[in-house]
Formats: sequence, structure tokens, C-alpha cells
Amino acid sequence: MKYRTIGTDPQTRREVSVLSLGAMRFGTVTDEPTSFAILDRFVGAGGTFIDTSDNYAFWVHGDQGGQSEELLGRWRRSRGVGDEIFIATKVGARPLAPGTGYTDNPEGLSAAVIRESAQRSRERLGVDRLDLLYAHIEDPKTPLQETVEGFASLVSEGTVGLLGVSNHWSWKVERARTLAAAAGLPGYEVLQYQHSYLRGRTEMSTALSRDGHQGIVGGELLSYLRAEPDLALVAYSPLLNGAYVREDKPLGDAYDHAGTPPRLAALHDVAKQTGASVNQVVLAWLIGGEVPVIPLVGASSVAQLDESLAAVDLELTAEQRTRLDEA
Repeated sequence: MKYRTIGTDPQTRREVSVLSLGAMRFGTVTDEPTSFAILDRFVGAGGTFIDTSDNYAFWVHGDQGGQSEELLGRWRRSRGVGDEIFIATKVGARPLAPGTGYTDNPEGLSAAVIRESAQRSRERLGVDRLDLLYAHIEDPKTPLQETVEGFASLVSEGTVGLLGVSNHWSWKVERARTLAAAAGLPGYEVLQYQHSYLRGRTEMSTALSRDGHQGIVGGELLSYLRAEPDLALVAYSPLLNGAYVREDKPLGDAYDHAGTPPRLAALHDVAKQTGASVNQVVLAWLIGGEVPVIPLVGASSVAQLDESLAAVDLELTAEQRTRLDEA
């Protein structure tokens, strides 16, 4: 395993594995014995970075979620896991009532909700401090200043370590960070967005925004990250839910554009050269890029996880990386 440091404050920054394990389906779609086996294998291979959310996976049973955090709590207790494993969770997108969702009835990011939801997450996970807490989605109904101060108060109290943000427009991330800096408060240092080798269309509207897809990494966010090297990018869905290698998993409209075929051709060329799988080349490209990325991978079996773990040791040559970058 390889590692990198995220965060800047000596009191809260942490060294984490360059591959993060997503626990979204653990405790629901993926049963407990399988989930435990995957977690054990990840940690046994040197993995230290696990990702969840307070609303995972509410859509499976039509409730409010929390099953993923609860399973991680049971796994931590059964294995005697302590601070050596870094667990990130999120608030803001938990449905307020069963049968609703994050588009029509989200908990939001008021100071009260941030505090109450973080407390519930700590209880489910069985920890005194959340290593990393993300703002999961935007909350246009709450003043940004209130959200910034709400997150910062938990850091000052020692119940949260690092702060992160997901699925927000770049300008809102920068505005929140500016507000925090002006007030001398901790701000967002980890960004979690959908990112892969193929470039998705960000102009397509979503249920959360008619202006486009604020959750997909585009040129503006990449430019922002180049200018702010202290920020860390965590990429969710880096393998596009299996679409790179499975014919029954279409890429979707976001990747239906002229740039996709040449990048797929380059990807398959490099995979053939290296003898690695297409998925492994994607992960290696993300990890070793000019803007380094921590891929967030899911797994429904130990074998799937092993394929991703092997990508950590895949070193692309300068020529191979140029082929991929310029396609």
C-alpha cells in the first residue's frame, strides 16, 4: 500500500492509504459476512481510509439510511479497530422521513442538523471523533456562514478532525473556504466528487441543479485543485460502476460525446501494454496523476477488491501517461 497526507493542520492532518474503500452498500445490498471479509482484506493489505455516509443506503429499504455506519461500528468493535483506521462520513443528504429522498426532503446543513447528525454518526460508528466529515450536498436554504461555523464548531470541540465537501459548485467551495479563513476557522480540505479517466459532461442538468452536474469533476474544478495543492480530491465511482468492463453496464448519457471513443482506445492500448486490467489502469492513472487523486472504490467481493488493490503498485510509464492524457 502507498500513503499520502491529507489536511494541513498538524492537529488534524492524517496519513491515509491512496486507495479508499467505499462502504455504501455494506449492511444492505452486501451482507454482513461479506462486508466484514472485504473490510478485513482491505485493512490486511494496508488500507486505512474507509468512506461512508449517514444516509447509506436509504434507497434500499425506503428508510433514512444509517445501515452502513452501523455495520462499520459492529466491525470496529469485533476487530478491536482504533484510530489507525480513518473513517470518513457525510451529513446533509439524509432523508428527513422514510419514503422520501435527498432531492425532495434532505436534512440540510444548518448548524443544528450538522451537530445532531454528527452525534448520531459517532454513536453508530462507535467513535468519539469523526476523522473526516463532509457536507454531502448543497443546502441553498441555509446561509453559508451558518454551515461554515457549524462545521468549524465541531472541530474546535474535538468531535471532528478534518472537514470535507462533496457535490458542490466550485464557487461555493471557494466561498465557504474564504468565509472560514476570514474568521480564522477550519475549512474544507478534502473534496469528494465523481471522477474517472473518461470525462463526463458537466452541463447536463440534474435533480439538484438545472445549471448542470455539480458533482462531476470538470475543467474548472481541476484548475482549482492545481491552484490549491493542499486540497485533496477523493474520486467516487472511478470505475463507473463497472461500465469499463461490463457490456450490461452502459456508460450513460454523460459520457456520450466525441471525447469518449479516443480515450477508450488509449485506455485499452495501455492496458494491453501493461498486462493490467482496464480498471487497474484507470486507478493507477488517477493515483499517479499531476493532480493526485484518491480513488474511492466499492467492492461486493474480496476478488473485486483485490483487483483494485493491485492497481496501487501499477506504475505507468511517462509515455503511457502521455498517451492517456492526450487522447
